[in-house]
Amino acid sequence: MQLYAIIMAGGVGSRFWPRSREKMPKQLLRIFGENTMIQDTVKRVSKIVKMENIYIVTNKVQKAEIKNQLHGIPMDNIIVEPFGRNTAACIGLASILIGNFNKDAVTLVLPADHIIRDEAAYLDIMKRAASFAFESKGLVTIGIQPTRPETGYGYIQREENEVAENIFKVKTFAEKPNHPTAERFLESGDFVWNSGMFIWKVDSILNEINKHMPDLMEGLKKLEKALLKDDFEKTLEMVYGMLRSISIDYGVMEKSDNVFVIRSTFGWSDVGNWEEVYQLSHKDEFGNSIHGNTFIEGVHNSLIYSEKSFIGCIGVENLIIIDVDDALLVANRYNSQDVKKIVDYLKKKKINDYL
Repeated sequence: MQLYAIIMAGGVGSRFWPRSREKMPKQLLRIFGENTMIQDTVKRVSKIVKMENIYIVTNKVQKAEIKNQLHGIPMDNIIVEPFGRNTAACIGLASILIGNFNKDAVTLVLPADHIIRDEAAYLDIMKRAASFAFESKGLVTIGIQPTRPETGYGYIQREENEVAENIFKVKTFAEKPNHPTAERFLESGDFVWNSGMFIWKVDSILNEINKHMPDLMEGLKKLEKALLKDDFEKTLEMVYGMLRSISIDYGVMEKSDNVFVIRSTFGWSDVGNWEEVYQLSHKDEFGNSIHGNTFIEGVHNSLIYSEKSFIGCIGVENLIIIDVDDALLVANRYNSQDVKKIVDYLKKKKINDYL
């Protein structure tokens, strides 16, 4: 069994505006610690996957900065999609490229922007999931044991009985729930958070794509034939132009009867918005997480970040204040998911300088 990694790094992180921009999205930023999120992801997975077997899938706008940040990754391993077509196309493209070298490869499919607190437990789970995927030819996903009735994550319901240690057949996938539903999920004990991490053999996922997404497979076969030809980039653009934008979850995982979940606890967060950053950050005695040049008085339970400007705050609570060179965000912490609306507004009005 030979391990490969596919790191998906094409997102724009619109809920992290104004720090996250199209050219410098969340995964390319230092949110926690000295490294960027993608650097931490690569560093973590490189302990079980050789650097030459790590592939990054991104876009034209972010390619240069990814090259700049990831010196140990071979340049040929940075795959550039001509257009964003969601995770099914991204995973399919990377899978045919890896399968061209190794049909028996087991791939770890990972978002570039997750936080993992317990690295040792994470690596152990990944190795066990890879062994199970290799032996069973199943599709394995990582489920996080819930700690609260979270409404910002999708959920996976597992079958009652284990098929291997802490590994269960998947019963159903559930979209992000409302709070009462999330509470019911938590109380039932058979739901886990959907982490968006997958482990499978290359031929296993391609077989499932062929079964459930024949239109995508048709495009992937065209790309496979063109792999070693001079006009591959032209073929890639033509094929992508015809593909549907659809997630691997909806396109394959929710339809397949060969999906398993391994229940995990390793301090995971997808850091999906500023509220998540607040929750994960070190806070003072008043519940504030402060970064930069500030004066605060009577401030409670707030996240305040400034790159250069001086920020003064008096008598406020539950705020997110993010100040960068050309933009300022002020929001209630509990409206963190709505920051995306600002990005949508800027796109609609074509105010591209702030994107």
